[in-house]
Amino acid sequence: MAGRGETVKAENAEAEAIITRIEHKSRKIESLLKQGRPVEALKTVLEGSPPKTRDERCKSANWIVVHRVLMAIKDVDALFSALDPEYYDILMKYLYRGLSTGDRPTCDQCLRIHEKLTEKAGTGCILRSLADTVNTV
Repeated sequence: MAGRGETVKAENAEAEAIITRIEHKSRKIESLLKQGRPVEALKTVLEGSPPKTRDERCKSANWIVVHRVLMAIKDVDALFSALDPEYYDILMKYLYRGLSTGDRPTCDQCLRIHEKLTEKAGTGCILRSLADTVNTV
């Protein structure tokens, strides 16, 4: 039977592996943003998000990458003409995380995207993102 120390080591190793994947994804995101492809960057950052962990270090590291992409989006209308509906619910979760920061530029951008997302996806998207307690961001 594994002891508590072994369990903690395994959890830390898993968290480190997730952070490594986030760092790799971050480099890919930066490349896409430099190429002027924010929609592709958003799709990339939302794939596999949120990390399947309760570790706050992982969630914070992932949020930093998502935030970088959200702030790089200039044309919100073009975003939703190219973004697949499968990403809507998780995007809504990240918008609420952004609104919770209280940072004015972040909140302004999140509200702009939220308005268009709600027009596109309907209020069901809001309800699903709030009701989902398993996939926390």
